[in-house]
Amino acid sequence: MKNHTLGQQNLTLEDFPFQAFDKVRYADTDRQGHVNNAVFSTFLETGRVEFLYDPQNPLTAENASFVIANINLNLVAEARWPGNIDIGTGVTKVGNSSLSLYQSLFQDGRCVATAETVIVQMDESTRRSSPLEEKTKAFLAQYLLPYTHPDNSL
Repeated sequence: MKNHTLGQQNLTLEDFPFQAFDKVRYADTDRQGHVNNAVFSTFLETGRVEFLYDPQNPLTAENASFVIANINLNLVAEARWPGNIDIGTGVTKVGNSSLSLYQSLFQDGRCVATAETVIVQMDESTRRSSPLEEKTKAFLAQYLLPYTHPDNSL
C-alpha cells in the first residue's frame, strides 16, 4: 500500500481516526477517462460531512454553522471508474472558533489526493466567527492525528 506524508510521517488509510467512503460514478470521469479534478472536492466533502454533521448530536452552537475558510487540495495520482474512494479524516488543530482537518483520498489502497482544510464556526446572525463549545472541542480532540505537535500544529 502506497502512503503519503503529513510532515515527516507516512500515513495510510488506517492511520486516520475517521474513515468514510464514496462511490466513483461514471459521470465523475472526464475525456481522459479518469476522475475529473473537481470531483475530488466532492469526495472530501463526503468525509467532512460524515465526520462533522450528526443531526442527533450537532457539533455547532445553536444558530451557528461551519464554513470553509481555506482548503488546500493536492492531487497525487489519478482515480478511475469504476471503484470506490476511501476517505481518511483527522483533526490537526482545534482553535477558539476554528478547526483544521487533514484528509486523504485512497483508491485501491493508493493515495490519490490530500487536503488541508480550515473550518470556522460562523454565527448565523452576525455572519462572524463564534467560539466552539467545550463539548465540540472535546469531541474534536478525540480525532486528533497522532502526528501533530502538542500545541495541535503540524
